[in-house]
Amino acid sequence: MTRAEITSGFWYDRLAVNASSAIFHQWEQLEASGCIENFRIAAGEADGLREGWFFADSDAFKWLDAAARVYATRPDQRLADLIDDFIALIGRAQQPDGYIYTYNQIFFPDTRWTNLQIEHELYCHGHLIEAGVSHHEATGRTDLLQIARQAADRIVADFRGKGPEYTPGHQEIEIALLSLHQATEEPAYLEIARQFIEQRGRERGFAFSILQQNANVERRGRQVRKRRKAYLAEHPEFTPFEVPPGNAAKKPRTAALRWMLSALTGKYFQQHAPVREQTVPVGHAVRFAYLETAIAMLARHSGEKTLLQTLERAWEHMVSRRMYVTGGIGSLPALEGFGRDYELDPELAYAETCAALASMFWSWEMAQLTGKACYSDLFEWQLYNAAAVGMGADGTTYLYNNPLTCRGGVTRQAWYAVPCCPSNLSRTWADLGKYLYAQDDANVWVHQFADSEVQLEPGVPVRLKLETGLPWRGSVRIEVHPSKVRDFGLHIRIPSWATDADVRVNGAIQGTAGREFIPNLKQTASGVDPRASRFWPLRRTWSPGDVVEIDFETVIQLRRADPKVKGHQGKAAVTRGPLVYCLESVDNPDVDIFNTPLDPASLTERFDPELFYGTTVIEGKSAGGVPLTLIPYHLWGNRGPSQMTVWIATE
Repeated sequence: MTRAEITSGFWYDRLAVNASSAIFHQWEQLEASGCIENFRIAAGEADGLREGWFFADSDAFKWLDAAARVYATRPDQRLADLIDDFIALIGRAQQPDGYIYTYNQIFFPDTRWTNLQIEHELYCHGHLIEAGVSHHEATGRTDLLQIARQAADRIVADFRGKGPEYTPGHQEIEIALLSLHQATEEPAYLEIARQFIEQRGRERGFAFSILQQNANVERRGRQVRKRRKAYLAEHPEFTPFEVPPGNAAKKPRTAALRWMLSALTGKYFQQHAPVREQTVPVGHAVRFAYLETAIAMLARHSGEKTLLQTLERAWEHMVSRRMYVTGGIGSLPALEGFGRDYELDPELAYAETCAALASMFWSWEMAQLTGKACYSDLFEWQLYNAAAVGMGADGTTYLYNNPLTCRGGVTRQAWYAVPCCPSNLSRTWADLGKYLYAQDDANVWVHQFADSEVQLEPGVPVRLKLETGLPWRGSVRIEVHPSKVRDFGLHIRIPSWATDADVRVNGAIQGTAGREFIPNLKQTASGVDPRASRFWPLRRTWSPGDVVEIDFETVIQLRRADPKVKGHQGKAAVTRGPLVYCLESVDNPDVDIFNTPLDPASLTERFDPELFYGTTVIEGKSAGGVPLTLIPYHLWGNRGPSQMTVWIATE
């Protein structure tokens, strides 16, 4: 792994908003909502009311993780002060033996590691550990890393050798422990992560256990509500933070029943079978993708081939049958998770922002494990569409669920009762430079295209400088600057969305690199297929100043869903380059965007320098000659309440 500096262009502008606006807005919301105050109460420095869900600590730790990553590339004294003050507060709130979970510390001080499927103690500790690793990488300091190690050591001591009933319900601690192992080379962290992964799906009587835990969670909740009522009666001057109402999520009639069956069978928690037998994506989408990410990390550390085979089958199943055209995953609102094969109703789509991010983490690990371009291709598609839609243009508003058809009721909010997505987006954006390139002793891979510079060492030090017009123009220019003349391979990903790509080195044509043809490859449910991506190898003796140029065709394409997907007949999704487009009522005020047939032959593109940061819009006409304007899906909802659809009638 190597980290590049993003220097200009599309992603530079968004990372600037992330660093100057989003990260500070998130801190203000965490303070206003009482999340940070919870740590002061736990440390004995404040006498107040603990606010938020039992897993609220994770949102603060995730912010700290994001802040450290932002600071690594854009140092800022105000941000540094917030980071330092919060690290010190965490240290004071942490118990001497490493345990830290404010819900129990404040309300149930004699209780630990209870209701592990539901209350997310290990999930919270995981995000603290990830923040410790990120802060150490960003600053070289060890103060937060030491706090993280104390927490990890507590987990090792309390869980080592215990049975499958001590496996967490929301995966994340596994990723954190494997990251900490990579940073410290401590074998105990690897082994406890392996234990959590390998014991998953092996608990007998899981349905009875989850019913017991649910009843205990409710009993504890009643005690908390009673204490809250008493506190408010004693402190009439206290005004609780009011979270904006959550967005509408249209549910099928059977949603509650399906959630119950999924929970009782263990599928919701991915506890229904041992991990090597889990080849079909089921249950809560974020948990599933975090689990797959951790399994891929374990496979990378251990080299276990059986894990890789399971991962490949699960990824293939998700992409071919259970993924939306945007790359979003999770079709059932009540579950926040996967439905059946081809169950991809655009209006019911939950497609949580965190689920897209988790899938990206998984695909990145798979790219490192296999060297296959399809994983990096899906990463790019989800980055621009299913994930980027989650943050508003100014960095202070967000979407949690991301339907592909909205008739109203979904708007960007400054915060949520469960604010997991904002800081998850910010930490991913801030770390985007690590997902662009990879290397070994004789090769360099270009996974993603963003204006950037990076120092690599495929045998000798090599500086690469990449400039691109993406996502608006398909031009890519790479300057290669080895410290001396050197032979190595430069592998450039040819995206699945590029119908053709001319490749030149120092002006000399090397060939036309199109999408890979895979015999007998069945159409995906969504019409998007990252499996058509491939790496174009350029192996030669490179000299300082050599230039590689690629021109990807960014033509407008109509994607059709598989006929097995209900309700999509006579409709198409419009894409251009790596972007999915949509009709939004703001741009089409006098048009029934859900029922007006589009004339595909009328579609043209136009760059609008005034729209957001500058945006290519697609213009066309209906079959009856009515003008229509389409914008990138990730930008919808930035101009107030509206209606929107990705799937557009063409008949």
